[in-house]
Amino acid sequence: MNGVHDMGGMQDMGRVECEQNEPVFYTPFEGRVFALNQAAGAWRKWSVDAWRHKIEALPPADYLRMSYYERWFAAVSELLVDSGLVTRAEIESGQPAPDSVKQVPALSADRVQLMRRSGALSKRDDKIAPRFLPGHHVRTRNINPVGHTRLPRYVRDKQGTVERDHGVYVFPDTSAHSLGEKPQHVYSVRFAARELWGEQASPRDAVYIDLWDDYLEPA
Repeated sequence: MNGVHDMGGMQDMGRVECEQNEPVFYTPFEGRVFALNQAAGAWRKWSVDAWRHKIEALPPADYLRMSYYERWFAAVSELLVDSGLVTRAEIESGQPAPDSVKQVPALSADRVQLMRRSGALSKRDDKIAPRFLPGHHVRTRNINPVGHTRLPRYVRDKQGTVERDHGVYVFPDTSAHSLGEKPQHVYSVRFAARELWGEQASPRDAVYIDLWDDYLEPA
């Protein structure tokens, strides 16, 4: 979807500050939210794409006001309610309803490291022929979907060259909305900086973006 989250290529958003010896978490809250996302995601009630879409759907003022992990917390809270794992009243009170059904956690402490290693893989072994090969010239589609997409706005309707085929992966645009996995090839596509930002960009610079088949057309 088009939203304030899609900041790639935007101007005047401030410098990216690199912090030496940056901690993994700045506050206990951040670590707790990270753990909550892992534990809730273990139920496999939603995909990572659905989770990303929940973050994207935050009102712009809230998205810009919130910290990184506050957005995570907002997204997982909505997904927990949508999936029926908890009620909104339980989230607001912090207590289970008296008549709620108790479940054995999907992610126990002894399985944490195993899940961290395996994750929720989106790569598939489907035997699907690639539409493009390394060296092929392609153009990205000019789309403005109301749902989730991994095609950034600043690279739409731009020409590039396929550099590498990563293999077959779940298509985020359908996965985010429970419309099926629609597995397809993902390519690393090289875009000259001048193709993206005009003649003022350096002729030596380029951007490589991973893109699915459905985002691309022959150039």
